Amino acid sequence: MKYRTRKVPLESNSEDDDEDFYRNPPRQDGEGYHDNEEGSSDATEGHDDEDEIYEGEYQGIPSDRKHKEGQVALGQPTSDATRDRKELEQERQADEEELAQQYELIIQECGHGRFQWQLFLVLGLALMSDGVEVFVVGFVLPSAETDMCVPNSSSGWLGNIVYLGMMVGAFFWGGMSDKVGRRQCLLICMSTNGFFAFLSSFVQGYGFFLLCRLFAGFGIGGAVPIVFSFFAEVLSREKRGEHLSWLCMFWMIGEIYASAMAWAIIPHYGWSFSMGSAYQFHSWRVFVVVCALPCVCAVVALTFMPESPRYFLEVGKHDEAWMILKQIHDTNMRARGQPEKVFTVNRIKIPKQLDELVEMESESGNPVSKAFFRIKAEVHGVNSFLFTGMLLFCAHYSYYGLSVWFPDVIKHLQADEYASKVKIHSNERIEDFTFNFTLENQIHKNGLFISDRFINMKLRSVTFIDSTFRNCYFDDVTSVGSFFRNCTFIDAFFFNTDIDESKLIDGTEVINSTFTHNKTGCQMTFDDDYSAYWVYFINFLGTLAVLPGNIVSALLMDKIGRLSMLGGSMVLSGISCFFLWFGTSESMMIFMLCLYNGLSISAWNSLDVVTTESFPTVRRGTGFGFCNALCKLAAVLGNLIFGSLVGITKAIPILMASSVLVGGGLVGLRLPDTRANVLM
Repeated sequence: MKYRTRKVPLESNSEDDDEDFYRNPPRQDGEGYHDNEEGSSDATEGHDDEDEIYEGEYQGIPSDRKHKEGQVALGQPTSDATRDRKELEQERQADEEELAQQYELIIQECGHGRFQWQLFLVLGLALMSDGVEVFVVGFVLPSAETDMCVPNSSSGWLGNIVYLGMMVGAFFWGGMSDKVGRRQCLLICMSTNGFFAFLSSFVQGYGFFLLCRLFAGFGIGGAVPIVFSFFAEVLSREKRGEHLSWLCMFWMIGEIYASAMAWAIIPHYGWSFSMGSAYQFHSWRVFVVVCALPCVCAVVALTFMPESPRYFLEVGKHDEAWMILKQIHDTNMRARGQPEKVFTVNRIKIPKQLDELVEMESESGNPVSKAFFRIKAEVHGVNSFLFTGMLLFCAHYSYYGLSVWFPDVIKHLQADEYASKVKIHSNERIEDFTFNFTLENQIHKNGLFISDRFINMKLRSVTFIDSTFRNCYFDDVTSVGSFFRNCTFIDAFFFNTDIDESKLIDGTEVINSTFTHNKTGCQMTFDDDYSAYWVYFINFLGTLAVLPGNIVSALLMDKIGRLSMLGGSMVLSGISCFFLWFGTSESMMIFMLCLYNGLSISAWNSLDVVTTESFPTVRRGTGFGFCNALCKLAAVLGNLIFGSLVGITKAIPILMASSVLVGGGLVGLRLPDTRANVLM
């Protein structure tokens, strides 16, 4: 790549020798790059971006490197092949540290402005899509399983299949982002999620629906590790904690979006159409389509953003990195009203690539030694992985476990209250009567129905016990949660009803009766789920409770430190979780849930920042992806374990979540502080 050049003044601070060294490092022969002369910037001459001349004469790959390599203490040259492995590793480590310090100075020169905020919004949409994907499954689960007539034995698969896809996707896409780039991988994984999420809203079979959600989860699994890695690499050290915390708010916005759309769309069961009896498109499918919109917007916006310059530097594409850094600088300076300000960087440090080191170290070695050297180089420096992974596991296990357990507890409380209002009718005799209205929450014992007509009606949570139906006519009857126990039907006629063997239980006899044109499929509508509105509203309230914690963590992340916020938040959220034990009413349980969400969000934000800062650039996507994969495994385990305890006991789930959070918070205080880290 060639650049037109001319001499212009370098805007360097003579009081900062280190910064001047990174902008204008001395040559080996002692000559400087330029003499400072008077000049002007193209930005002031009306040139467009393509004609813009770099002020400072970009030098490309530093020429001093070839002199430094192969020098020994006495100045005698030696070949790379004869150098010690430890020396090669030390050289690469020194190069990486020098590049990290230089890159920090370059980002500071570029400033924080319009470019970072544009990238913030674009990556925020991708993170919002991840939040939507997590909650869309829980919201459509009851309607989708009912619409597709899913048996109870298979009902848990839909919730866990998405987390399994996200677990594999996090590790795969995180690793790929270190190989092919942040932007490229994020585009592919978000496109995968959007395509299969959209497709899942149209498929009819439960198996195909599971497959689509699996691939959608696989796609969105890469969002979190790539988004945080990408954004951190264009932030200076003093801005990183605060702005990564602000970015976390988009996950909350995604949850609010999913809750609001579920509340607004799914209850309207009339928002549907059908093509015969084979194809049904109900309101929950409309909700799935709407939830794919943030992903589509993120893909479109990403096409206008450049690759991470830090990634380009790490893989040796220094010309491309310099161009993007200059774009960041010029974008921010124009937004500040300083288009004439010069981008003074003309040399960027080049660390020796890992592949070069492997070849140099093992020119005379065997493949085993090559593999050992590569593995050792790959894992070098990731000393906080176990601590970070364990804390993420604890936080996700408790959160997702409670997210499954809590709505079911609310439903059980509502069911108990609903059952307490049941009306019981005994020994009744009804003859020649037309039922054309809804019967709900009733029990009829030892009843006798003679020549009665049940026309265009619903039986909702109605049970007939030891009753007799003689010469009765049933036309267009839907029975939801209703059963006939040990009843007798004599000379009865059933037309267009859903009453079948599954409803006629416990010894019910059917004598000389006719069934014709029975309803097929599941006949439940959203109106039959009396708790659904309330569950969506509770999720909406719980999400809003996160907002104050998000704001506090963003403002204080760089002031009180990641570890203090992490440990304090996990301990306090564990204590608040414990008080769920004493919740005896819906209102008290909801208040405690909101308190728990508000206290725990600071820990989540701290963990995201610490994880981003704990890994070097060359392994940041892989390390974050692996940690995120552990998070999804924790979510699956939390779903299974907490879900199995619903309706059995309240003590075990609460004690488990509380102890895991408090223990994790205490361990979090032992993490190495990453606040002062530059991005290695």
